[in-house]
Amino acid sequence: MNQQKIPATVITGFLGAGKTTMIRNLLTNAGGRKIALIINEFGDLGVDGEVLKGCGAENCSEDDIIELTNGCICCTVADDFIPTMTKLLEREKRPDHIVIETSGLALPQPLVAAFNWPDIRTQVTVDGVITVVDSAAVAAGRFADDHDAVEAARSEDDSLDHESPIEELFEDQLTCADLIVLNKTDLIDGDGLDRVKSEVASRIARKPVMIEARNGEVPAGVLLGLGIGTEDDIANRKSHHELEHEEGAPHDHDEFESFVVELGAVSDPTGFVEKLKGIITEHDVLRLKGFIDVLGKPMRLQLQAVGSRIDQYFDRAWAADEARRTRLVVIGLHEMNEDAVRKAIEALVQG
Repeated sequence: MNQQKIPATVITGFLGAGKTTMIRNLLTNAGGRKIALIINEFGDLGVDGEVLKGCGAENCSEDDIIELTNGCICCTVADDFIPTMTKLLEREKRPDHIVIETSGLALPQPLVAAFNWPDIRTQVTVDGVITVVDSAAVAAGRFADDHDAVEAARSEDDSLDHESPIEELFEDQLTCADLIVLNKTDLIDGDGLDRVKSEVASRIARKPVMIEARNGEVPAGVLLGLGIGTEDDIANRKSHHELEHEEGAPHDHDEFESFVVELGAVSDPTGFVEKLKGIITEHDVLRLKGFIDVLGKPMRLQLQAVGSRIDQYFDRAWAADEARRTRLVVIGLHEMNEDAVRKAIEALVQG
């Protein structure tokens, strides 16, 4: 019997940082490793799972891709993640490596701690935690942390009296990292990249390695085989919410809302996307992703939006037995007017 522990890589990062794209690249360039993938999707539509199942990587079949859609992985460790890991380890043909993609809203710390459970610890080790950062968003000031500027502005903006949970989440994901991938560096210049590096470094006391990437293109040899054993160091990576967890207070994501919009075929995808940008800006939508059925096209159009920046491409042909339709997941803050956003999107394909 092979007693060697299976390495597991945890990939985390804020909404739209490019985790799924990076994993897709990883699966298609894994150097023959048999990889099992666990995905924690946020929302009612497992878009990331469908994207990855369509990548066609021989070393990661559909049976090797497991979706956890019952909520934040850091809150469902005992009920969801541990049983999933147990079943995976009971397979006759076990994977060479396990990759876990957390949702953009998950804290990686409770997940890493779960690898110390007796049934898991003897068989799996955390090879490393990789945090993916949207460099363009950080360069634009989405996570700026200038304390002097904040203090000066508080007298003019009452909202600054409340610490942003999004900023805390960003810091928590950086704090747990063994490797930080500064993704989307092609969207900023050299000065912008320097600002991003400085901003990210200022957020954490630990100093994990930072690397640059564009389009999530990072060699498998860089992402896999770190050999950290992160579960043994979790005490040094406490999150903002650690004490709340320890005291039994619930950690939730009530500050976020998620819903699915289903539509018919879209005749003008270019115009549709342009109008979506306006809706995203008007209603402060954080993230929008899904698939579009383009009238007269045999292939499915995949759409990924972070703020008003939208990426789109045809990922695969519609299957003969697959119902063609447009389905979009919308994620925003709790204050987002779901009814208004839904009606605005639906109106794009009416009339």
